[in-house]
Amino acid sequence: MNETLERRVAEALAEQRVLAEVIEGSDILVQVADCSFNWLAINRAAADEFARIFGVRLPEAGDNMLAMLEHRPHDRAAVEAVWSRALGGEEFVEIDAFGDPAIDRPHYEMRFRVLRGADGGVVGAYQFVSDVSERLREQSRLRATEEALRQSQKMEAMGLLTGGVAHDFNNLLTPILYGLDTLGRRQVSSERDRRLIDGALQSAERATILVQSLLAFSRRQPLQPVAVDISNLVAGMAGLLETTLGPTIKLHADIGPGLPPANADPNQLEMALLNLAVNARDAMPDGGTFSITAKRQSARQGNALGLATGHYVLLCIVDTGAGMDDATRERAVEPFFSTKGIGKGTGLGLSMVHGLAAQLGGGLTIDSAPGKGTTIELWLPISTAEICAGQAPAAVAPPCADRGVALLVDDEVLVRMSIADMLTDLGFHVVEAGSAEEALQLLAAGTAPNILVTDHLMHGMTGTDLAREARAIFPAMPILIVSGYAKLEGMALDLPLLTKPFRNADLAASIAALLPFVGEQRDDAGQQTGGVSR
Repeated sequence: MNETLERRVAEALAEQRVLAEVIEGSDILVQVADCSFNWLAINRAAADEFARIFGVRLPEAGDNMLAMLEHRPHDRAAVEAVWSRALGGEEFVEIDAFGDPAIDRPHYEMRFRVLRGADGGVVGAYQFVSDVSERLREQSRLRATEEALRQSQKMEAMGLLTGGVAHDFNNLLTPILYGLDTLGRRQVSSERDRRLIDGALQSAERATILVQSLLAFSRRQPLQPVAVDISNLVAGMAGLLETTLGPTIKLHADIGPGLPPANADPNQLEMALLNLAVNARDAMPDGGTFSITAKRQSARQGNALGLATGHYVLLCIVDTGAGMDDATRERAVEPFFSTKGIGKGTGLGLSMVHGLAAQLGGGLTIDSAPGKGTTIELWLPISTAEICAGQAPAAVAPPCADRGVALLVDDEVLVRMSIADMLTDLGFHVVEAGSAEEALQLLAAGTAPNILVTDHLMHGMTGTDLAREARAIFPAMPILIVSGYAKLEGMALDLPLLTKPFRNADLAASIAALLPFVGEQRDDAGQQTGGVSR
């Protein structure tokens, strides 16, 4: 019996020794304290961590944790508060940060349990603690990624919505602009009538600019990217920018020598800078400084903007205005979002700049804080082409009595009617079709147009599909695509595009570029003939 008892005692002691060695060697922090905050037990990991984060000696069983933090009243109060809950009989799990910020202040997950005596009363508490700093950082990164994805999806959805609305508005504006333009070119007798027509025409033009801003945000605005000398562009805008900013705001431009040309549409880039100047002016009612600088910058793989790896022109626009808080900055590029109040802005300025940068293959960042001003960085791809002077516009031939047959295709009746009148004014006999399929039937029936003018997005076949079929019949026939969109999916690069809405002069200029072909008819074999119909 004695031998059996000794063996059982030895086994029990061995089990306790193994358990103690496991706890002592564990990287989990284990502490046990009595109701006076004296340590009853503390493993090696907990002692090392306590000494490291608070800059004190290694604690031992019997030490008082509050006394060891007497010189750190803030940390002493925090330790006392969390342990008091457990010593008061509460069992809980909590995550909090502890430690000297000058040394390290990790976040810990603490699991507190109550230590009870034989009578069930509270005699102390113990805790199991894990460092969860990296886990929290990973969760923060994940939340940031998810938020960026939600923001991207929201912006994409808004882009699709605004692009569709802009397309429909362009179709609505086409007959309005045509009608007003026609009335404006006529010699009306009444001065009042002329003022009304001019006012309506100016409103229609402003509506057109508004729609262009919507298209810019949705990345579907008409762009003609060329090699742009940023230094010359900014210098040429200096007078306009100074007038826009006003006398209390100083304009400072510093474009270093040797800057490579940017691949951009100069007209749209000027509009973007003007929008930024207007925003800066409104943010500096008491005056300030508006700065424009530019330099060559490289984007590495995996950059925050998601830019393609390569070289860019970084255009930096800085104002010393009121700045934006985080909530405003996060929504700054949303269309129609404005902090200027009713009637003081469309909320499309920054969204237009953002859409322009994205459409050009660049990007935009905003750095701002209340009272710290705003810094906007516009990344533009470097152009591989040489800077050249703009080409002279094609000469617009005056309308003649008979310039042949124009086949006009558009599924919007009012738009088709307006364009038909424009073509008639330009000397064409117009044959109309409400769809691409109807146009092909006319071609199959013997209609031989001198030019094809077609919308792109229609029910059924698209304008590009129609152009492909028509070219199979008349290989040399000139074709002009007119559309409320500027960036068309699946559109052949060799097809000229005129963006709605447009005036009579715009249509005349586009047709003038095709005039070498107009008036020469083709037969089914692709041979040129002189007739206009068969």
